[in-house]
Amino acid sequence: MVPHKQLITFVKDRPGHDRRYAIDSRKIRRELGWNPKETFTSGLRKTVEWYLANDPWAQHVMNGSYRNWIATQYSS
Repeated sequence: MVPHKQLITFVKDRPGHDRRYAIDSRKIRRELGWNPKETFTSGLRKTVEWYLANDPWAQHVMNGSYRNWIATQYSS
């Protein structure tokens, strides 16, 4: 297994754009009483764990072979 830090790839196509991500959920909480089931940290952790546990699916997407499935399912 490859160490996780070696799987990180930094890209140069958006320099300066990814310094901070934020969602202000005060309005939906106030007006609809909605609360998230996950925190940002727990959701991110679960997402990474899912990808690590489902490597065949991720490889299928990354190598482009999923396009054959899409073409079969959605062609006229």
